[in-house]
Amino acid sequence: MLDTRQHRTDQPCGDGDSSTCDDRFNPDNTMLGGKQRAWLLDGFRQSKARWQVIGNQTPMGQTDWTPGPETHVWLDPWDDYVAERNKVLAAAQDSGVRNLVVITDDRHQNYALELKRDYANPDSATVGTEFVGTSITSGGNGADLTDQGQQFLEANPHLKFFNSQRGYVRVTVDQKQWRSDFRVVPYVETPNAPITTRATYVVEDHRPHVHSA
Repeated sequence: MLDTRQHRTDQPCGDGDSSTCDDRFNPDNTMLGGKQRAWLLDGFRQSKARWQVIGNQTPMGQTDWTPGPETHVWLDPWDDYVAERNKVLAAAQDSGVRNLVVITDDRHQNYALELKRDYANPDSATVGTEFVGTSITSGGNGADLTDQGQQFLEANPHLKFFNSQRGYVRVTVDQKQWRSDFRVVPYVETPNAPITTRATYVVEDHRPHVHSA
């Protein structure tokens, strides 16, 4: 479980969003702090776990707002700490982590996505997967696919699923497969909403890619 609040450097370019913040690539910026990063990378080298699961507070995978050549991102999550993200994901791959899975909240949206060693390189290796879970009530009733969600899917080829309803993610793991069921309700502003599985995405052992079941 990571702590990405107490040990971080202040957000480069302020806490907002930007397509022109070059300071987000500064190698001195840190989300984890040196001691926690060393602990994490040491865990990558030493753990023999089949599934290496990281609990994480704010999305690690890149979420570009706009299709096209520019990259427009929020400046609070890992997109504002690019050098450290690349260092962490490279270390996972170089240490031979068998199955890296990151589970995250923060957005009030559901995502299933792939973690790339370097998002600036279109041919960069996929080194793990991330599942971002929505809120239980925050954000109101929500919607299945919003305009923002459509933009995210178009701008981020590593993003395989988007949903903006309320609910939770149910995870089932065995030796061969990680399975995430995105459980959602159509509304929260009145009682007795029915809950359904909106989508199911899986990761197979030894294959760092996510696909629908």
